[in-house]
Amino acid sequence: MSGSNAKARLALAALGLSALAGCGGAPGEGGSSLGNMVLFAGPTVPPAQKKVTEDVYCPSIDIMEGGSAIQAFAGGRVGDTGGLRSQIAINNLARECSGQPDGSTVVKVGVEGRALLGSGGAPGRYDVPVQIVVKRGDTIIANRSKRTSVTIPAGDTQANFAIIEEGIVVPAAEANTFEIEVGLGGGHAAPRRKRG
Repeated sequence: MSGSNAKARLALAALGLSALAGCGGAPGEGGSSLGNMVLFAGPTVPPAQKKVTEDVYCPSIDIMEGGSAIQAFAGGRVGDTGGLRSQIAINNLARECSGQPDGSTVVKVGVEGRALLGSGGAPGRYDVPVQIVVKRGDTIIANRSKRTSVTIPAGDTQANFAIIEEGIVVPAAEANTFEIEVGLGGGHAAPRRKRG
């Protein structure tokens, strides 16, 4: 586990899972504590960051079509709830956009989710592939694939995961018109629904 993943997991474990309704506002002003932890390494926005955050275009995050959850079924019987081994789903997102002197924007994206065991599942380690796409129309600015794993211990039926992707640079020409999309697995770069 890398240092940044360990730091993110410890911070998120202290918070527990946030409700999705808290993602829509600006961090620190009615936004989610997860967003503040991901973006500012604390539950509130430092005063020096508030003006910078408010003055920079930072779009809501879209979930890619088919990218909100991954399900695994025993014997490949898709849709058979009795054979559902596991489900991994996104349940919270956060983003930060920092304007740069050259007019570009640097984006940071946080993804939090949960792995759940189905009736056909067993405790163990589960792979979580996450795709983060920043684009303007059909032009892809950045396409990042991240992988992490989540372990559901014996005696439990669920566990949480978190991924933070930093350093996505949006050129000045696209700094006021880009979009951010996130999905589990390969996903397709088409929005399914909005999340803050």
